[in-house]
Amino acid sequence: MIGQRELMYDIPTIYLAAGLMLGMLAAMVGGYLIGKRRMRFVNDEFRTQTTAVQGSLLGLLALLIGFTFSLALSRHDARSAAVVEEANAIGTAWLRIDFLPPDMQEDARTDLRRYLRLRVEASEITADQHQRRKRLVANAEAAFAELWETAGDAAQARPGPGAVSFGTALNDMVDSLASRSATIDRHVPEVVLMLMYLTFILSGAMLGYSSAIAGARPATPVYLMMMLIVLMVFLIVDLDRPRRGLIEVDQSPLRVLYDTIKAERTG
Repeated sequence: MIGQRELMYDIPTIYLAAGLMLGMLAAMVGGYLIGKRRMRFVNDEFRTQTTAVQGSLLGLLALLIGFTFSLALSRHDARSAAVVEEANAIGTAWLRIDFLPPDMQEDARTDLRRYLRLRVEASEITADQHQRRKRLVANAEAAFAELWETAGDAAQARPGPGAVSFGTALNDMVDSLASRSATIDRHVPEVVLMLMYLTFILSGAMLGYSSAIAGARPATPVYLMMMLIVLMVFLIVDLDRPRRGLIEVDQSPLRVLYDTIKAERTG
């Protein structure tokens, strides 16, 4: 199943980070210009109040970064665990083919190899290849339907624990697929990302404004902090995108299983 597409998800991460950096710089320049115009009307109490508001805004910024990073990292870990779970379920189904009647085993192995190959291919394409992903998912569903039909035929031809165990393995396999699809389609809520972006841009404006009323230009540490913020946002968004970006979910359990099954066939 293909998850609902979001507005920000199809925008490359580097563009989002660059847009945030430009937005913060523009907001800081705007805040600095406004502060310069109001500087002669500002007293010490107003400066103290502005400093307190700036500190509160930066504290909210840190809270948002910590919360969003923790959410993105936990979902990345869940996606990695889902790959292992699916590989284990497919491997169990492969072993239980031996419980089927001998005349059904070869067809079942062929269908399961095809299913696994399609799952490996689907896991390696990027998120923007929507049509190819749909086609691979549809082909995998067709291969699974043939496996399920084989399980039904085996239950009718030779009812017993062997046929039941193979059917149970197929059921676990499709459950693991649904679980993995859900983890892939589950992201940090887009409204949280937008709130985080808005907070960062307001923080840039506040940094420029407070610098102006203090009678100084933004210092080098301010720009370094902005770069660090953008880097953290890039990391958060990249973690939240399992099918695109620099940080990818490890697909080696499925690939190793497929290579093992292919080696058994050639052997």
